[in-house]
Order: sequence, then structure tokens, then C-alpha cells
Amino acid sequence: MIYDVLIIGGGVSGVSCAQVLGSAGKKAFVEGKAIGIVMHQKASMLQDAVFNNAFGIPPGTLGSDLLTQAKENLGIYSNVMQIDGEKVNKVSRNTEQLFDVETNKAHYLARIIVVAVNSSNTFAIAGLMDYVEPHKKSIPTKNRIQLKNIDHLVAQGIYVAGTLAGHRSQLAIAAGSGAAVATDILTLWNDGVETHSHDSIRK
Repeated sequence: MIYDVLIIGGGVSGVSCAQVLGSAGKKAFVEGKAIGIVMHQKASMLQDAVFNNAFGIPPGTLGSDLLTQAKENLGIYSNVMQIDGEKVNKVSRNTEQLFDVETNKAHYLARIIVVAVNSSNTFAIAGLMDYVEPHKKSIPTKNRIQLKNIDHLVAQGIYVAGTLAGHRSQLAIAAGSGAAVATDILTLWNDGVETHSHDSIRK
């Protein structure tokens, strides 16, 4: 199969992106679109986090619990397919201009990719290394990196979200970054007409 969007990373920004795309599944221009997310989380910054200052989250919530809950929440969207236990090693374009995403276990084809792993300098996805630059908002001694981008767009068909997009390591910022990428993709699918996805008790 060919994913219309394949999200690389199951942390805050990646899951946030997947949630917004998944929630838009009833829109006519999203119908039939396949969304995948590689849920590799071993290096997620949430693993050791505890939240006392995140909007809508009870103080004392553990990041590891949020990761588990996020995975369960994604399960309600039939158009979002979770890929567990795999790590992306390489991204390339084939002759049909589709992205060939190679993991440690399989190959996947996608029309759009969203790179949403953390900003550690251990980043090593072949095919994306030319976009790596020092993180512009991190302390130099932390040796963080980001992908060169303009408003989350790295190159045609390649988006980046979260700290790897150059944002600070704050849950609300990462979640908003992933949501922003999702709405950009929805707008693209809607022939350039601005759109978003949210619900209301009035509907």
C-alpha cells in the first residue's frame, strides 16, 4: 500500500499530527487517505518526564503514561495505522517520486512524510542528513540539532515537527507543532483552501 502521509516518530508532535489528521477522516477530501505513524518511542524525551505545567494535563502526570495513553487514543481513528517496534533508518525517493521509508524490518511507500523524532545529535536517518543543522533555540552545550525548514516544510513532501523543527522542548509547543503540520497537510489536500479539524458540542 501507499501511505498518503507517513509520520516518523510516536512522541508528542508525531501523535498530535496523527490525531488531527485522523480526526479529519470524515471530510470529503480526506476520505480514503491512509495515514501511518512509526511509533518508535525508545528515545522519546517523554520517557523520563513528569508534567506539572502542561495545559489540560493533571499535575504529576508521567510522560511514560502519556505515551501509553496517546497510543490508545490513536486507536479510535480507523484511517491511522500504527507501526510498532520499528525504527526508520533511511528515506529516499523512487522513480515515481514516492518516498521509500526503510525501517529495521520493512519498507513503506508514502506521498508525504513528517519527521517527528527528537532533536538529539544521534539523529541518523540516511537521506535526511543534508538537512541537519545546529538547533537554533537550544543551549549550544546540549549539542541539539534540527532540520532546516521554513514553517515546518523541509522540502517538497517532507515536513518536520516538534523539537526537530527548531522548537523548544515544551510539551505544549511540540503538540502545537504537530497539529500545525497536520493542518498544513489538510489544507494541501483541500486544494489549498485553509482548513483544520476540531469538534464542537454545538454540532
